[in-house]
Amino acid sequence: MSVDQPRPDVCALAVMAKAPRNGEVKTRLVPPLELEEAAILSACFLRDITANFLAVCESVPASGFIAYSPPGSEALFSELVHPRIRLLPPRRIGLGHSLLHAAEDLLGVGHGAACLVNADSPTLPTSILLEAVEALRPPGDRVVLGPALDGGYYLIGLKQPHRRLFEDIAWSTERVFSQTLDRARSIGLGVVTLSPWYDVDDAESLRWLCREILAGRQPQGCIRPGYAAPNTRAYVRSLIASGGGERFGIDGIAIERVSP
Repeated sequence: MSVDQPRPDVCALAVMAKAPRNGEVKTRLVPPLELEEAAILSACFLRDITANFLAVCESVPASGFIAYSPPGSEALFSELVHPRIRLLPPRRIGLGHSLLHAAEDLLGVGHGAACLVNADSPTLPTSILLEAVEALRPPGDRVVLGPALDGGYYLIGLKQPHRRLFEDIAWSTERVFSQTLDRARSIGLGVVTLSPWYDVDDAESLRWLCREILAGRQPQGCIRPGYAAPNTRAYVRSLIASGGGERFGIDGIAIERVSP
């Protein structure tokens, strides 16, 4: 990782990302997507999420990162995103380990806080990211959690790398957010809870994404305007225009209502 002497007032924003290779990412979206389409969509997500990070950096002291896996895939990520987005190499496979190690590495080099964000929410509102960064700025230790509609979390923000927050969690289940919330309270951490948002990780949530970015219809429970996600929107538009609407179960959506 290359970091230019981070200041304690700078928050690191890191997306936890797997290399967007065929058959290795977004496999729960296959079907309705093909393997190649799922990989391309994953790459679009990363472009948009990191562009969203850069938008945050224009307003508050922050830096953008990709905490990537597997080892050796850094060249692929370098080709995808803006050079201001830096790469954080993995130390150990497994979500809990990856989250903890990313927090340890980012905080260990001098960032005052770190927000770890999933790679499944390309339309996460910029306002939520800004709120997370601001919630970590005041003195005192705390954790910031962004609850996902599926029971997980889309963001965890930290000022200290509390190992206990990542131990004995039922990852990839609907209990992740509630277990992490209980764990934070058990170790005496104050918790700031952000507005709910959604992950795109199955056919149903893919339909939510299509409706949001093509027709402005958000899932129930998401009350803020989402990030525009131009790369994701352009690719989804191309899939729908080529007959993908029927495949996705959203045949007839009025894509012409949304500007390119």
